[in-house]
Amino acid sequence: MRASRLLSILMLLQSRGRLSAPALAEALQVSVRTVYRDVDHLSASGVPIWAENGRLGGFELQAGWRTQLTGLTVPEARAVFLAGLPGPASELGLGEAMASAQLKLLAALPDGWRVDAEQVASCFHLDPSDWYHAALPAPHLREVAAAVWSRQRVRMRYESWNQTSERVVEPLGLVLKSGRWYLVARSARADAEPRIHRVDAIRELVALDERFTPPAGFALPAWWAEAAARFEAGLYRASATLRVTEAGLTRLRQLGTRVAEAALDNARPCEREAWIETEVPIESIEHAARELLRLGDQGEVLAPPALRTALAEALRRAVGLYAPA
Repeated sequence: MRASRLLSILMLLQSRGRLSAPALAEALQVSVRTVYRDVDHLSASGVPIWAENGRLGGFELQAGWRTQLTGLTVPEARAVFLAGLPGPASELGLGEAMASAQLKLLAALPDGWRVDAEQVASCFHLDPSDWYHAALPAPHLREVAAAVWSRQRVRMRYESWNQTSERVVEPLGLVLKSGRWYLVARSARADAEPRIHRVDAIRELVALDERFTPPAGFALPAWWAEAAARFEAGLYRASATLRVTEAGLTRLRQLGTRVAEAALDNARPCEREAWIETEVPIESIEHAARELLRLGDQGEVLAPPALRTALAEALRRAVGLYAPA
């Protein structure tokens, strides 16, 4: 553990420059006292670490000194090769750079590890698109990515579900979800909150000669996770009571994670043999009627009455299509 921690301190100082003892302690999930002890061990072994006191002080490596150790373990090397996604990297214009970086990493690894690391790419593959859905083209993706890298404002013509508008935004990050790229950006106002935009809905884009500073403390993964959870929670505004067979329960579980979890959590026996009663969240009567038609004769809506009526009407129209002339 100590050897790994000492190497981590070296890597942090080499990649980030001067860091305070509390900052190192937080990064390594150890106490400040442990950091001081580790720095003493590194100094005693000949690593030129300088310490500076004061509010802006901290530890840093002697200027120009670098370690040649990569610090990679076998599992870490595997993880690096597994993390390389050829499709998304190529879409961002980084396919050649990723291949070059992997070759350099292979050259730096010990002989016995190279085959092991290369084998990961031949054994594991990540396809971010859902079945029967191709990734949507996003013509301005590389321009957006360049603006994200350089913290550069852009003017874009954006087509939402109800209108097309022109707006100036500060691109904070890109997210690939289910084969579709999303841009997290905020307007140029200082108090503006980040919003989600579909990159494939950008019709025109111009990079402006204006730089910006991201909001203090903004971290894309944490923000996205919270925004996604908030979005999903806001979709379901009501609930429906159903009676389903085992096959019907399986079909319910195909309607999304929240519906699947609720269907299982709320399942209870009912008077009809081989059927169960349950409750699931729904977005609206109209949306639920379309989705629950998938149940066919393996499920029945008990409530709310408006949903029963909507389903009955949809089924009557369907029967009318197939009625004999």
